[in-house]
Amino acid sequence: MVYGYIRVSTDRQSVDNQRFEIERFCTKNSLTIDHMSILHHFMINGVKIWTIKDNYRLGDNIQAKILAFAFGLSAEIERDLISQRTKEALARKRSEGFTLGRPAGRKSDRVKLTGHEAEIQSLIDKNISKSAIARKFDVCRKTVISFLKNIKNQA
Repeated sequence: MVYGYIRVSTDRQSVDNQRFEIERFCTKNSLTIDHMSILHHFMINGVKIWTIKDNYRLGDNIQAKILAFAFGLSAEIERDLISQRTKEALARKRSEGFTLGRPAGRKSDRVKLTGHEAEIQSLIDKNISKSAIARKFDVCRKTVISFLKNIKNQA
């Protein structure tokens, strides 16, 4: 049984590159990934872990357990440091008089429906309800109504 393990330090990071590397490694070595799970779960069940980029081989020995613990600890410390640096930078910006975030009363120019104008207009022309359009694009009905108003105002 083969497992692939992917982790990220922040919610803004993507697992796509890691997934690509794992899939490429498995293809090259004729391996098939059966399931995704947690590193600790593997260690307590005696599963051997190979890291692709750093070429670590983790098995059922004390060195492997220490290394796995260190990986988890360093990831947690990294998350905390990133959060702390972000909070410090925001506090500094505030103290320098910068207004953070979107200006009051200013709405975003881009909404979930941006880029689908033609498709939405086609649905409206077919007398599809605004509620049905909202469900199709996973937004609320008021968003569709507001979006249509903005399109008419821009025309």
